Formats: sequence, structure tokens, C-alpha cells
Amino acid sequence: MLIPLLLTVSAAAQEVEIAANPIAEIAEATEIDGGTASYYGRELAGNRTASGERFDPGQLTAAHRTLPFGSLVRVTNMANGDSVVVRINDRGPFHRGRVIDVSHAAAREIGMHRSGTARVKLALLADD
Repeated sequence: MLIPLLLTVSAAAQEVEIAANPIAEIAEATEIDGGTASYYGRELAGNRTASGERFDPGQLTAAHRTLPFGSLVRVTNMANGDSVVVRINDRGPFHRGRVIDVSHAAAREIGMHRSGTARVKLALLADD
């Protein structure tokens, strides 16, 4: 009798998580890369990205060299374990040794906005 009760609580907890975050952590992900991340400065706000949209530092977006535009990527800061899901809308980074450039908003989410760079791991979220 105890097991069905635990399953009910677990399902309810999942529903709350999904409602709180439409790109929930429960999405299937494939680890794709790791290395150093940096972020775009606010001075680039309004400039066109490689996808043609205007860069908004307040959005959770990023630049990657090869992933298709619109791809969703979980970026996890290895120093603190914080992660954020970003949408790829630009090409880059062009600085040697960097694997991704994230927006200012994304940098704040994972605690790298003060340092400017962070060691990260990347996971590509599955298309549903």
C-alpha cells in the first residue's frame, strides 16, 4: 500500500517540475562536449546573429560552431554545478579554446557573469 502512495507523490512532483520549467531537466540529453565557455557582452545587443535574429542579452541563447540553429543545449558550470538550457542562434566562439558563448542572462544563471569564463560541460537536449 505504501508503494502506490510514493508513486503518486513522485508523479505529482514531476508535474510541478514540468509546469515550472517547460524545458525541464527531465528532457533526454546527450553529453556532447566540454571546455571553456565565455559570454557575449551587452555591447552587442541588437546586432544580428548568424541565424538572422537580433541578439538580446536577456534571452537564454548561445553561439556554437556547429550545432544547428534552434538546438537546445544544457550548459553546466563544473565549478558550482549550476546549469541552464540555451537555444543556439549564432556561430562562434571564435576565441581559441572556447566551446560556447552564452548570453549575459545565461551567464548569470550559471554564475559565470563575474569571471567571464567557466569550465562547462554541454548536453544536447533531444527534440520532442
